[in-house]
Amino acid sequence: MKQVVNVLELLEFFAERKKAASLAEVSQHFGWPRSSTFNLLSTLVSRGFLYEPEARGRFYPTPRWLTLAQEVAAAEPLPEALLSLLKDIAQKSGETVWIAAQSGQHAVFLEVIESKASVRYTAKVGTRVPLHGTATGQAIMSQLPPAQQTSLLRKAVFKRYGEGSPMSIEAVEDSIRVSLNRGWFVSSSAFTPDLGGIAVPIVFGDRAFAMTVAGPWFRVGKRLEEFAHLMHEGVALHLGQDYLAKNVKGLKSLYPGMRTSDPDA
Repeated sequence: MKQVVNVLELLEFFAERKKAASLAEVSQHFGWPRSSTFNLLSTLVSRGFLYEPEARGRFYPTPRWLTLAQEVAAAEPLPEALLSLLKDIAQKSGETVWIAAQSGQHAVFLEVIESKASVRYTAKVGTRVPLHGTATGQAIMSQLPPAQQTSLLRKAVFKRYGEGSPMSIEAVEDSIRVSLNRGWFVSSSAFTPDLGGIAVPIVFGDRAFAMTVAGPWFRVGKRLEEFAHLMHEGVALHLGQDYLAKNVKGLKSLYPGMRTSDPDA
């Protein structure tokens, strides 16, 4: 238990200090023996949790702490109503469907129901796709605070995965704006060639998710609006008629029983 406490205290130390520290500084701050301090720092370095940003034996945490924390948060149990909604959409669409959440610069799939069609999009829980470059990711981003969106886009790596890959910050921002006004997000060969996806943002508390229907473009491309209406109606049925209006910012309503949410809410 003592070693666990030491690791947590060390992390808090760096959070307060906000700069690298030497072995001597850490040892002196906590009153730890130099040998014990050396062993702890060396272990964390070997596991990728600390690194030496300078050439003078000074240490600082790596982003691995943040990555693990985001992965744990993304694995929180999903609300039962959301799982029921996903099953309903899978049955009615006949395509692969999933729920995803943010994990750093990616969207990670938390629940997946694969299509039974012989030609289908194959996905598994834990699959990660670029946050900025997919309908799933952009749906999630649309519900994040503007400052967080800006930070994510500045760190994004714009790579040509397929014909539909967005290649600039402006392209992603335009896509998000158009998608919210339309009521749904779409990608075609954006990350996986010949794959099409339709996504709608879902918000529970302070967590943003995306529900996505995806499959081969030769099938999905003909049913975009059908799937979009199917998802909106499914949300109204399983989560409440005013759910999107009350919880999702700026998304146009496609269901007659719902009001359009206020983009400035």
